[in-house]
Amino acid sequence: MSALYGVDETHDPALRSWVESANDPACEFPIQNLPFGRFREAADLDWRIGVAIGDQVLELRRIGLINHAEMNRLMRLKPETRLELRRALSAGLRAGSGQQARWRDALLPMARVQLGLPCQIGDYTDFYVGIHHATTVGKLFRPDQPLLPNYKWVPIGYHGRASTIGVSGQDFVRPMGQVMAAGAEAPQLMPSQRLDFELELGIFIGRPNAQGQAIPIEQAEEHVFGLALFNDWSARDLQAWEYQPLGPFLSKNFASTVSPWMVTMEALAPFRRAFERPAGDPPPLPYLDSAAQRAQGAIDVDLEVRLQTAAMRAAGQPAVCISRSNYADAAYWTVAQLVSHHSVNGCSLSNGDLLGTGTLSGPRPDQAGSLLELSAGGRTPITLPNGEQRRFLEDGDSVELHGRCERAGYRAIGFGACRATVLPAASTVANETD
Repeated sequence: MSALYGVDETHDPALRSWVESANDPACEFPIQNLPFGRFREAADLDWRIGVAIGDQVLELRRIGLINHAEMNRLMRLKPETRLELRRALSAGLRAGSGQQARWRDALLPMARVQLGLPCQIGDYTDFYVGIHHATTVGKLFRPDQPLLPNYKWVPIGYHGRASTIGVSGQDFVRPMGQVMAAGAEAPQLMPSQRLDFELELGIFIGRPNAQGQAIPIEQAEEHVFGLALFNDWSARDLQAWEYQPLGPFLSKNFASTVSPWMVTMEALAPFRRAFERPAGDPPPLPYLDSAAQRAQGAIDVDLEVRLQTAAMRAAGQPAVCISRSNYADAAYWTVAQLVSHHSVNGCSLSNGDLLGTGTLSGPRPDQAGSLLELSAGGRTPITLPNGEQRRFLEDGDSVELHGRCERAGYRAIGFGACRATVLPAASTVANETD
């Protein structure tokens, strides 16, 4: 782990901003956070780089801290330069700053702008770091051997599809695919009836590595720009039919949703904690191990899933929490371990690549990060406060993910919402080609 990502004056809980909304204790984007994202106004075609502060967006190019509007270019900055940028932003946004008069003109209300994908996403890899999720799901299909022999030795992952990753607020249609019903002699093409969410975090790669050059674990976090909330929607009935022998395909690539703000590794420094494996588990192989990772490789992020049905929306009822968990408690592998393992075979990670953590379920049943777990494979529906029940998602259901970092002696920071609504499946399969 890089020593660059330590606690410094930018994390001082006493800091206040001249952007008054950032000083509200409930605010997710205080001056101690400063996450990066892309935005545009209604008449714009091009995206601009912004930093969230309170309920406002600060345009970086307009205040002169950068001379371009390319987020991926900014993400390639060396960690030392990124730290200088963070410190400059912190100083300029503090109460009493001499920059207040000039920078105020570069602020826009977040409610008035369109937020886009945080960056141009290149490749997308989804991992399977949630050991409680892996164990619970494994028990549904392999009661005698929930975890396969390789799980505690190698970070499991598969390559997904970046073209269908949408930003929070971008809805998606229920996927079609082949489903093999119990007792049937042949599958049929139909809309998924077992549509699910997956509570994840997304890891954004900032600095690439050359092909053939593995990233050492000690340097892995220097290649990571930040984290965001991530929902890897899943069609469980399609998945059950297609996943052997090569794994997920149409059951996963129809839609994923990411929150619009990247919370930087610098901002997360106060919320690190020791990364410890359960007693008796095998130690990681040397390329996945370091003293720094053992000391503070885990990141404390409280996570929450909220669900709002179409009936609730029509009645003016807000989304309700159906699950809570914590990233550090759920993950069997750290951010650095995922990066190092991904590159150990010579794979080149590119600027803007996205790594999903996999479903982050806690050890208790009410901490499950998917409906597959919450409903015990669909056998036991969950009951919502209005009396509705859910085994899997229905048309019109909206799922929101939320994340928050809290620790005594520091200012709490958040990730913003990651939200999307399930739309009805297309009535026909298009056959047109370009």
